[in-house]
Amino acid sequence: MVARLLLRAWSRGSAVGPGAPCRPLSVSSELGQYLHRSVVPTMHFQDSLPRLPIPKLEDTIRRYLSAQKPLLDDGQFRKTEQFCKSFENGIGKELHEQLVAQDKQNKHTSYISGPWFDMYLSARDSIVLNFNPFIAFNPDPKSEYNDQLTRATNMTVSAIRFLRTLREGLLEPEVFHLNPAKSDTDTFKKLIRFVPSSLSWYGAYLVNAYPLDMSQYFRLFNSTRLPRPGRDELFTDDKARHLLVLRKGHFYVFDVLDENGNIVSASEIQAHLKYILSDNSPVPEFPLAYLATENRDVWAELRQKLVSDGNEENLKKVDSAVFCLCLDDFPIKDLVHLSHNMLHGDGTNRWFDKSFNLIIAKDGTAAVHFEHAWGDGVAVLRFFNEVFKDSTQAPAITPQSQPVRADSSAAVQKLSFKLNDALKAGISAAKEKFDATTKTLTIDLIRFQRGGKEFLKKEKLSPDSVAQLAFQMAFLRQYGQTVATYESCSTAAFKHGRTETIRPASIFTKRCSEAFVREPSKHSAKELQQMMAECSKYHGQLTKEAAMGQGFDRHLFALRYLAAAKGIALPELYLDPAYGQINHNILSTSTLVSPAVNIGGFAPVVPDGFGIGYAVHDNWIGCNISSYPGRNAREFLQCVEKALEDMFDAIEGKPIKI
Repeated sequence: MVARLLLRAWSRGSAVGPGAPCRPLSVSSELGQYLHRSVVPTMHFQDSLPRLPIPKLEDTIRRYLSAQKPLLDDGQFRKTEQFCKSFENGIGKELHEQLVAQDKQNKHTSYISGPWFDMYLSARDSIVLNFNPFIAFNPDPKSEYNDQLTRATNMTVSAIRFLRTLREGLLEPEVFHLNPAKSDTDTFKKLIRFVPSSLSWYGAYLVNAYPLDMSQYFRLFNSTRLPRPGRDELFTDDKARHLLVLRKGHFYVFDVLDENGNIVSASEIQAHLKYILSDNSPVPEFPLAYLATENRDVWAELRQKLVSDGNEENLKKVDSAVFCLCLDDFPIKDLVHLSHNMLHGDGTNRWFDKSFNLIIAKDGTAAVHFEHAWGDGVAVLRFFNEVFKDSTQAPAITPQSQPVRADSSAAVQKLSFKLNDALKAGISAAKEKFDATTKTLTIDLIRFQRGGKEFLKKEKLSPDSVAQLAFQMAFLRQYGQTVATYESCSTAAFKHGRTETIRPASIFTKRCSEAFVREPSKHSAKELQQMMAECSKYHGQLTKEAAMGQGFDRHLFALRYLAAAKGIALPELYLDPAYGQINHNILSTSTLVSPAVNIGGFAPVVPDGFGIGYAVHDNWIGCNISSYPGRNAREFLQCVEKALEDMFDAIEGKPIKI
């Protein structure tokens, strides 16, 4: 099953919150052109990154069976064991050998990269709700900077500073520091820059630092997913210098980089945005943006009609724009409204195909909504953190800044699209489908205030395992069973790594959930604590294996993809109902923690599932859950809260309340 979710990312250590040291206005280097100037070139480690390993087939089968154990009864499990044995000794062994041989011939990439791009780009469902997630920014700590025009200007400038810093090779390389006192230092950086790129990773490894793959970063800007019949394509034009702005369903473009590639003055950007905000035109009768919400084959056909009808030049401007800035005309009411607005909105004011949309509401509430085929959470979260840090600590303008006197009517081009009757009918049909689908989505959230990371770590429990255990308990309480659960984990520690799946539902979580939900009075607090500790230990093992490319999901996916590519009949393992069931991820979960992040979310990946975005903060646990009819996000959240209360009671030695 496609992973339509926020992908788990490694948080950067740099301070980005209100407590971070403040810089005066526009003190970025080169008069505000860059975020910073890294001593170590951005792509310095890329050549020497280790390759994503292909797990041993016997390890994959063992892990697969362990994940199936809590989901199947004894009879079903024995059948699945037989399918696995036949696969491991027969066609699976042949496919594995072919995959290894193919991987040896393609040392420039990973075995999963091609198939994973293909999986996303070949999917024909609408990318809205099915694939694209959102991450919302915290407000600017200085409240007056949350004015829509001020924040839009500052975030746009910071985003373009990121672009320039990245393209000039001045962006700090993305590194996961296990011992920052040794590796995240000026001394180390000055030394490692002289180590040849072909060896630099090993130099970092010696001080417990792990550089991450940055091959996706170039797609952040000037990029769009283009609809094509059967399989979409990713398009990037890094020569384009203009920004795309959407407001009330209208499309505007203006240059944010000059002919020399420098950022135009912040006051000029402010002037142009002010001009756009002053446009009183009503929403178009046929808003073009609905087309990007369609089934991809339908959209591909309609796009061809758009091109044939004389809209090619304007479409090129949309596709090649640095990114899409969406200015919404209303304030955000609450976090549920925020989630709905940033995840799908009303369909008129987003271009969902762009690599990302930077959305800024009337009250300055801001978020990034991103298309998922081109990349994962690591690149997006890095961009997100840097934009928040730069726009709050080195804002390009102040609330008192006056826009420069510019001829915005000449500089800003409002794109006009020619629509024939077939296109108008297509837009109306897309709107009808979009409205019908988004109306069925429920989103709700909780903030559990009793404790978080600090408390759980003191108790020697993995905070992530406790959150995942709460989801298992909640589902058991609400629906009486244990179901397929997906937690995404980045494999960016490897060249062209993407993600691997952690399978949080285990025999340990099942046993522990049943003890808490069905028979808490039969167990002492000590016994419950012991079961939680077992879950924590096993979850830690699964997480480590996944991050090191040692899960089973991607390996089995690649073997299946290879069989299809070679015209081999689908092996029985994949026809086993148990394989379909474990890939029907009823609980689809993802965590993202950063001081810049307010909330993140995504839709369920299956009609009868839950989409669970969550974060374990220092002293509280946040959970943002979506569902379609047939599941109840509010009731599920109440069960999650009950599970967390019960676990905290057990940790503190209190009796569990029935």
